Amino acid sequence: MTNFAVTHNAISDQARRLAPVVWLIGKVQSGKTSIIRTLTGAGDAEIGAGFRACTKTARIFDFPQEAPIIRFLDTRGLGEVAYDPATDIAYSEDRAHLMLVVVKAMDSEQGAVVETVRAARQRHPDWPVAVAQTTLHEGYAPGHRHAQPYPFTGEDADGAAPEPLGRALVHQRSLFAALRGKGPLCFVPVDFTQPEDGLDPPDYGREALIAALVAVAPAAVRLAVQELPGAADGEALTRAANAHILGFAAAAGASDALPVAGVVTVPVLQAAMLRQLAKLYDIGWDRRSYAEFLAALGTGTLLRTASTFGVRQLVKLVPVYGQTVGAATAAAASFAATYAIGKAASYYLVQRRRGVAADDVATVYRQALRNAFRMAQQRDPQGGSPR
Repeated sequence: MTNFAVTHNAISDQARRLAPVVWLIGKVQSGKTSIIRTLTGAGDAEIGAGFRACTKTARIFDFPQEAPIIRFLDTRGLGEVAYDPATDIAYSEDRAHLMLVVVKAMDSEQGAVVETVRAARQRHPDWPVAVAQTTLHEGYAPGHRHAQPYPFTGEDADGAAPEPLGRALVHQRSLFAALRGKGPLCFVPVDFTQPEDGLDPPDYGREALIAALVAVAPAAVRLAVQELPGAADGEALTRAANAHILGFAAAAGASDALPVAGVVTVPVLQAAMLRQLAKLYDIGWDRRSYAEFLAALGTGTLLRTASTFGVRQLVKLVPVYGQTVGAATAAAASFAATYAIGKAASYYLVQRRRGVAADDVATVYRQALRNAFRMAQQRDPQGGSPR
């Protein structure tokens, strides 16, 4: 194994330890893979190959694989004979930050799903629960199409659904009515299909699902969801790049929380991020492009980044203070700098693909740096590592 392979695995492991987990709870064929596909932009084959077992009845999918910003835990045993959710709950206790329950809208038998959610909320009453009610078209009459604009908002939202779909949606909501716990509970009807299925749009309810997750999720999940390719409009490559940038930035912030470690690991992480971005955009880095990118950033930007990085490493060596406040500041700064470099590089590579001059690289970097410090504060309200 090459040194790069070892480094790459270490980067993935570091990001994986930090990435928040969304626990997908639902029966087989309820639409969990479709939800992951719609949120991440990954293909079904990629998702299938990316899942790996973590318990006897659960598996996990990391996105992006290189430096995950979010992990989807899929419980597979629901509805099976003698399924006991205790093992999956125990695995999720220190990892899950949100339960995303997936139920087919026309499937009224959700006893195993409700019981699993109830058991989890008994141990973690603050965990938010979002219920995605899927495959709405199975409740349509022949020739019926998705209602536009999306009508499922507000208290009487289900009244906008054609029968028998409306009754089914109301019944499913009643199943969760007695759910205990202080964490928020929301319901989002969606219908995620393939383009060839002929249902337009194929990602019906995507914006509503994302808005619901952002509204109820803890900060770490909320920020990750906002950076997912399916969460924003714009150029597909840029949306994909955003997720990779956040993953590498989080790993950089975590590694810089330790004394001296950041001196070695942060530059390695940043270099790996630039290579990954080049791979995404299918544009290779060479001496000329690196020099052009650095020149576009500007000498002042580079000097400020380098000098601040050096001071941070020295501060971390101060007993007590360095291992607390100094380390926290260093972690947030490395997170922010790595994120800003990634955003600036992404902009630069997009301009290269278009064959135009990248005149605003330094501006993109400065704006991204300001945004990243706000993100770091949101991820850790105490101002520490962007956990």
